[in-house]
Amino acid sequence: MAELRGALIGCGFFAVNQMHAWRDIEGAEIVAICDRDPQRLKVVGDQFGVARRYTDAAAMFAAEKLDFVDIATTVGSHRPLVEMAAGNRVPVICQKPFAPTLADAKAMVRACAEAGVPLMVHENFRWQSPIQAVRAVLDSGEIGTPFFGRISFRSGYDVFSGQPYLATGKRFIIEDLGIHILDIARFLLGDVTSLTARTARINPAIAGEDVATMLMDHAGGATSVVDCSYATKLAVEPFPETLIELDGGDGTIRLTQGYKLTVAGKSGTTVSDVSPPLLAWASRPWHNIQESVLAIQKHWVDSLASGKEPATSGADNLKTFALVEAAYAGAASREPVQIDALLK
Repeated sequence: MAELRGALIGCGFFAVNQMHAWRDIEGAEIVAICDRDPQRLKVVGDQFGVARRYTDAAAMFAAEKLDFVDIATTVGSHRPLVEMAAGNRVPVICQKPFAPTLADAKAMVRACAEAGVPLMVHENFRWQSPIQAVRAVLDSGEIGTPFFGRISFRSGYDVFSGQPYLATGKRFIIEDLGIHILDIARFLLGDVTSLTARTARINPAIAGEDVATMLMDHAGGATSVVDCSYATKLAVEPFPETLIELDGGDGTIRLTQGYKLTVAGKSGTTVSDVSPPLLAWASRPWHNIQESVLAIQKHWVDSLASGKEPATSGADNLKTFALVEAAYAGAASREPVQIDALLK
């Protein structure tokens, strides 16, 4: 397979992980980078040896022959950049949150579909190896059909020091973190029909909500609870682990702190360590997220090579994005929200 020529737009906090991962993946190379901040452009360009650097995305598209573009900017710029990529017939990965609104997200999916170019959302949490291990147990049939799930991310970790903009938005934990946990719920239990939500702001120094609890009905009949908190101070800080409980007709799955996977099912009880590998460029405790970046970007390259739609395509991500919108609407109204109505 010929090596794919890619470009990265956005050289901020998280994009460095994406650049490390691209360097590890055979069959793809980042040949150009773009950022409005010349200093960030210089830091990333020098670190990863990328000579072709742009402060204007339109100029980059005009000058470069690209097989894909990786958009790692903040949410407000996603729609114009995705539509620019579609206009240039360049397949595109877009960072999450996918868009400011569901209407914008639908427009971005439509633009890429009309241009005939693949679109994948960088929804990487489901690609963490512990989450994939849980999915594998489900697929094995060991616990039968799941009827209940709890997907939980509770932490007191200071995420604002590295990403201070997170403290300023009116929307915080559901939009930034909860979207990942909601996507895991969909990945494990299927699409959602209705959602009820409650939120709170515990930290007075931030503008948005830092606690959210969501109750969901899944189309397959299961019920799940998704709970997220950045205001939970524990004896042992679990950041950034997602903890999972699944109950099925024939057994249970528990992914507990320290990446311990306990399965009580048809074959008896097994306990295993599903810790993610520590990549050479990764650092604890971020290594599980960093490993998932490598996994999702490899999936993208494989999808382009095979012509198959990515698992977290733009069209698929609309179903996760709708859960975010439903959560905010439901928290405001304190009423259940029907998901199908949002996707029409």
